[in-house]
Amino acid sequence: MLALLVLTTVALASAQHSGEHFEGDKVFRVTVEDENHINLLQELASTKEIDFWKPDSVAQVKPYSTVDFHIQANDTSNVEDFLEQNELQYEVLISNLRSMLEAQFDSQVRAAGHSYLKYNNWETIEAWTRQVASENPNLISLSAIGTTFEGRTIHLLKVGKPGPNKPAIFMDCGFHAREWISPAFCQWFVREAVRTYGSESHMTEFLEKLDFYVLPVLNIDGYIYSWTKNRMWRKTRSTYKKTGCVGTDPNRNFDAGWCKKGSSRNPCDETYCGPAAESEKETKALANFIRSNRSSIKAYVTIHSYSQIMIYPYSYDYKLPANNAELNALAKATVKELASLYGTKYTYGPGATSIYPAAGGSDDWAYDQGIKYSFTFELRDKGRYGFTLPESQIQPTCEEMMLALKHVTGYVLEHLY
Repeated sequence: MLALLVLTTVALASAQHSGEHFEGDKVFRVTVEDENHINLLQELASTKEIDFWKPDSVAQVKPYSTVDFHIQANDTSNVEDFLEQNELQYEVLISNLRSMLEAQFDSQVRAAGHSYLKYNNWETIEAWTRQVASENPNLISLSAIGTTFEGRTIHLLKVGKPGPNKPAIFMDCGFHAREWISPAFCQWFVREAVRTYGSESHMTEFLEKLDFYVLPVLNIDGYIYSWTKNRMWRKTRSTYKKTGCVGTDPNRNFDAGWCKKGSSRNPCDETYCGPAAESEKETKALANFIRSNRSSIKAYVTIHSYSQIMIYPYSYDYKLPANNAELNALAKATVKELASLYGTKYTYGPGATSIYPAAGGSDDWAYDQGIKYSFTFELRDKGRYGFTLPESQIQPTCEEMMLALKHVTGYVLEHLY
């Protein structure tokens, strides 16, 4: 037990910085009823440093919704006073963020090296990508599709039995650095593909008829930063000469309604869209790969957290996709399948109405490239843990998401275009 405690403390210490210890920080959930409430939150955001968790920024707050945000310890009493004086209904989701971050590392697996049941740092994931490819040459090949702003290799795993002209599904994880459950799922999927090929009929059929392109972590620089300096880091780590702020939101950086509603032109904001569409080396690498393999890619799936929502286009506009009825029916059936294991309820719908408007997203961009099955999954949970989902929830989260992905894959295979 003592060894576990020491390792947990070491793991947490490595994920903190002198200025980012999170001791006494709180996460609030505020109920928003009308425009007046939105104005009050905008006023609060203009005077205090607020880290919006859901939605991603104050600009995306809608009436009849709830807003989750993280406040540093020295501002919490002022924020509580403000909420009470203005009669805004609120609850404290997390009363001490540091304690919650320490509790994240609750897996019984604390040995060094890779484990599918714990959160792995980038060094461990990178070694795993090489190992899983070298150990399964009949099913997996490893390639590099580009480099990050800081010069790291962006790895892509191609999972499937080799064959000519196979249709493909592209799946990526780790867009937003702090969403650690996302890369955990990409690793889990690869394990399940290898483990069940030849024994489980659906997976065997999928791998023989399709290829899966799996990008385990897109925003590698940001992910490393979330482990070493600031656990709540979200963006890339790019810098531009005219600004003192670091990073762009990679999921606001695609050429799909770029920098319109739900994104920001302020480089200091969490939803900064970047100086231009595809300004980030990471988004450019992903977009270039999809463009050059466009004829074979039949579905695009991007994994985020949190909210328990399955989203399809559009998020950059309130317009509906041409095959809206089909996507809606597929999403409805998929979340039903997901819920069949643990009863976890996911909602679904077009991004702009079901979660919030967000311009420049990869799912909308992929759809506009002609990939008509394009989905974003926001994994567990609904806010009790938010971005601090414990390791003990990795397995159930991934198991139910596997059911969802298999359902989508089966449908795509039956409706190739």
